[in-house]
Amino acid sequence: MRDAYHDSLDAITDELVSMSRLVATMMHRASVALLEADREKAEAVIESDVEIDSINQEVELAATELIALQQPVATDLRMVLASMRISTTLERMGDLAQHVAKTARMRYPDSAVPSNVAEQFREMATVADRMGAKMAEVLGSKDLELAREIEADDDRMDALHRQVLDILLSQEPGPVNQAVDVTLLNRYYERYADHVVSVARRVIYLVIGERSRT
Repeated sequence: MRDAYHDSLDAITDELVSMSRLVATMMHRASVALLEADREKAEAVIESDVEIDSINQEVELAATELIALQQPVATDLRMVLASMRISTTLERMGDLAQHVAKTARMRYPDSAVPSNVAEQFREMATVADRMGAKMAEVLGSKDLELAREIEADDDRMDALHRQVLDILLSQEPGPVNQAVDVTLLNRYYERYADHVVSVARRVIYLVIGERSRT
């Protein structure tokens, strides 16, 4: 009975790793769609969100059944509750990737990113890819050192976010729809990075039982 219980816990972790990899792939493709005005990739990202929502529901159901039937305590309970929250966070990250893709599709065949901020968005995409890859590895390995590295990546994303805002405020305003696109896209990437940090901190909490203060 206990073997089946721990198999169920492992299965939830495996689902989270798969979900995180899918989310990271979605954001990568959304970035390509955005920066290269690639409608096909934008459509693929938008369609992938259904799968993310489905996995999230499966994780929530599995976790709820474990709590109801097995009544986990201490570390096991912490893991089940953290898994539910991580799954919800990953679902929101999928939504953010979808928002990026929808913006790219809406402006196709033009690019939603004007040339004056293209460099910043290219680096934001790179940072998002790096953070997404680390997140999946952290979920699978519970590597605390790697989890803490994510904070430094988030600092870079925050700096890029501020750079884009500074450019918007310092230069002559362009078309209103372009300014709105850039403002929202800037926020999507910044929030995506924040969610990766949230996942990393929950993994740290799972392993050591204390909230990350960094």
